[in-house]
Amino acid sequence: MIGRYIHRGFAVNRTYIHLLANWTQFFWDLNSVAAALVPVRHRQGLLLGRMSSLAAGAQANASLAVLTDDAVQTSAIEGEVLEPRSVRSSLARNLRLDRAGVDPPERGSERDRAKVDAIVTVLLDATQRYDSPLTSERLFGWHAALFPTGFSGMRRIEAGQWRTDRDGPMQVVSGREGRERVHFEAPAAARVSTEMTRFLDWFERRDTAVGDAHLDPVLRAGVAHLWFLTIHPFDDGNGRIGRAIADMALARGDGSPLRFYSMSAAIEANKDEYWTEIERAQRASLDITRWLLWFIECLDRALARAEETTTAVRARAAIWALAERERPLHARQRLVLARLLGEQGEFEGFLNSSKYAKLAKCSTDTALRDITDLLARGVLVRNSAGGRSASYRVAETGKA
Repeated sequence: MIGRYIHRGFAVNRTYIHLLANWTQFFWDLNSVAAALVPVRHRQGLLLGRMSSLAAGAQANASLAVLTDDAVQTSAIEGEVLEPRSVRSSLARNLRLDRAGVDPPERGSERDRAKVDAIVTVLLDATQRYDSPLTSERLFGWHAALFPTGFSGMRRIEAGQWRTDRDGPMQVVSGREGRERVHFEAPAAARVSTEMTRFLDWFERRDTAVGDAHLDPVLRAGVAHLWFLTIHPFDDGNGRIGRAIADMALARGDGSPLRFYSMSAAIEANKDEYWTEIERAQRASLDITRWLLWFIECLDRALARAEETTTAVRARAAIWALAERERPLHARQRLVLARLLGEQGEFEGFLNSSKYAKLAKCSTDTALRDITDLLARGVLVRNSAGGRSASYRVAETGKA
């Protein structure tokens, strides 16, 4: 859990940036930042261009995979483990995606399912409604969604409102209970409302020194994330909400609700660095060059990770196009093909008539007829073994 109250006599460094009178007047080395940003923006543009060339269904499925990764990883940064299939199911249901296949069996407790639906609610509101104003009421809604019971673990928190510091100063920490690392102490609760008004005005009006209309969207996302985390306006959940705000800023820059890269996944893979850089940025200097360079590097890693999946996404799109080139597949075939392509969780081993019958809930005779049709379409190929052990795999790029 990140950003909880702790009282174990930690020494507080009183040189935090939020104690400076002009603390929101951030600045950076333009040459250094531009040199790092230009190639990353080029890489980002190439990725978005490749994805935009795909059919709408392929784009939606690719975005669904990224959103699933984003929800799982932003929670993992906070020490919460979410089941990816449940996250995907919740996202597909909320996005009303037809090709998502059949929902997986519900796993875990009702509380676990509620956690999944909560982070999905926040993530979708931030990215699908990226151009709607970010307001305090909207943030309160996100926070209340994350903590519907008013508890974080065993601790009662003030859900859906700014923190009051009723348990003492807000110290931002990471690490397990008893082995916490204090990164910084946030502004006093009495300042939160005013500080958040200033932040939200900047985020929406874009008329301040760091918020004019010419500020690059990637830099805007980096500044917004750091600024919000510095204020740390809630009792808990600030990390998840702060990353949702960054996603929202990036979606505004992309001009699309579809997400093809995950900053949270890149952050989770380097979360020790992440907290080191957040902590370093709090130390009495408004020069945030180092933080922005790290944020840009993190985006580059997110894009590299996305590029690794682009080939697979395009291959799956080609298979769907081949499968339905002459006539549509029926529901059973679509369901099984979605599973084979990994669009509804991993498929173990090769396909055979028994597995097909179980997945599609049909007889083995019907399964064999469906498989024969998929072979004729060039979607499946038969493995070398025959007879009762006959098995099949998806053809490479849809070619037999």
